[in-house]
Amino acid sequence: MRSQLPTAAAPGTLRFVSASRSSQQTFEREALLCRSLAQVAQFSPLALHAFTDNSRPLPDLYNEVIESADASDTLVFVHDDVWIDDWMVALRLQEALQNFDVIGVAGNTRRQARQVSWNRVGENRAWDNGFLSGAIVHGQQQGQGHFNFFGPLPQAVKLLDGVFLAARAGTLQRSAVRFDPQFAFDFYDADFCRSCEHAGLRMGTWGIALTHASKGDMSAAFEAAYLAYLNKWGS
Repeated sequence: MRSQLPTAAAPGTLRFVSASRSSQQTFEREALLCRSLAQVAQFSPLALHAFTDNSRPLPDLYNEVIESADASDTLVFVHDDVWIDDWMVALRLQEALQNFDVIGVAGNTRRQARQVSWNRVGENRAWDNGFLSGAIVHGQQQGQGHFNFFGPLPQAVKLLDGVFLAARAGTLQRSAVRFDPQFAFDFYDADFCRSCEHAGLRMGTWGIALTHASKGDMSAAFEAAYLAYLNKWGS
């Protein structure tokens, strides 16, 4: 792991945390996250912690940063194929975390039994329309894509999409909330939200402009993680 953008030593640093299967060189040259943050950093001081050539579970990486960060740092766990369109993201996060303990850009105001993802419910895995909150653009590059408005925001929610999750390091440290390593790449976000709820943390959506280059899928690994999630939480 190596940071591509300067890591400020001062407490209160805005720290973006991401993992990539790409090499360090490819990540720096091609990853949407790295390229966009190089621009954002001109306005908002920040640090990027990137785990490249990665095959380790996301929770292992995220937990390392939680445990080593200063309590006053703001941590953003984000996918490497995200372009941060909002050059005022530092201000947005400051405002958001004055209202919620953990925030994201998309979520669900309720949680149903045996829910398969933050936005889908029931045996037919239909969209949970009327209970969703947030917005994001899906597309292969910044400025080009399809705008998805899920529902009104900001809103208090029960579940958040793991594409972008943010919290103060001290909030997670004091509440002993961590990501569970058994959910390597799928359901880490749903499990994390359950842990936040159990710890009494307030979760909410906030308006932060992002472009995400993929929509995810429900692979065999996803289905296995779903069963492990149900086994852990019972529903």
